[in-house]
Amino acid sequence: MSQRDLTDAQWERLEPLLPPRKPRVGHPNNDHRPIINGILWILRTGAPWDDLPERYGRRGTVSSRFSRWRQKGVWDGILAAVQAEADAQGELDWETHCVDGTVVRAHQHAAGARKSTPEAEPTDEALGRSRGGFTTKIHLRAEGQGKPMTFIVTAGQQHEAVVFERLMAQGAVKRPGRGRPRLRPTRVVGDKGSSSRKIRAYCRARGIRYTIPRQTNEHRSGPFDRAVSRARNRVERLINRLKQFRRIATRYEKRAVNYCAMLTIAAILLWL
Repeated sequence: MSQRDLTDAQWERLEPLLPPRKPRVGHPNNDHRPIINGILWILRTGAPWDDLPERYGRRGTVSSRFSRWRQKGVWDGILAAVQAEADAQGELDWETHCVDGTVVRAHQHAAGARKSTPEAEPTDEALGRSRGGFTTKIHLRAEGQGKPMTFIVTAGQQHEAVVFERLMAQGAVKRPGRGRPRLRPTRVVGDKGSSSRKIRAYCRARGIRYTIPRQTNEHRSGPFDRAVSRARNRVERLINRLKQFRRIATRYEKRAVNYCAMLTIAAILLWL
């Protein structure tokens, strides 16, 4: 086993959340563990699927499992489950959430996806042009301990303020019992990219406190707690941890849904 494969402790937490290896109908699946380790190898190295080492199984089997589970929402379900588990154990901090965005350079192979409709544009696949060139932008929300809550991917030139409300409206965590899933933190911390009257009004209407520095061209000013604002380094550190996975640091996927699936798997690992 590679030193970078799932540890026994990680596998013990992950295995109960996976689809059954032996479904009610059809042939049994190959053992989940080596296949997931193969997906993690691709995620970590950024290598093409054709370069997958033989110890993880056939390349077609591993890539097919990644795609089928993405289509069925398995990866999203696992992330929601590990977050709910952490919340039930008091390990998810709702006091202060931090938001930020980061630009990711898209490899030349990321271009050229078949258009779903004749009118489709590259931005529909979260690809665009920014100062960094051909890029994708990841918009992230981190909980108080710096673990990933939710994310959105857009074209690289997309401003963070435009995505803020969508970012805050997703990432609900199911709680034990019959109560509603929890969605809103007590406070949200952002940088000047998230500064606008609309965003502040959005937070006030939902009872969310905010610590966001104002732009220099904003006329109104108010109290600003610099000590609380320093908490934003948690989401910056999260971005650094995610970019340790080369498949995240550089976008190779043509389809945005596949890139999002890679991001989801990386987020799951950070929760395990």
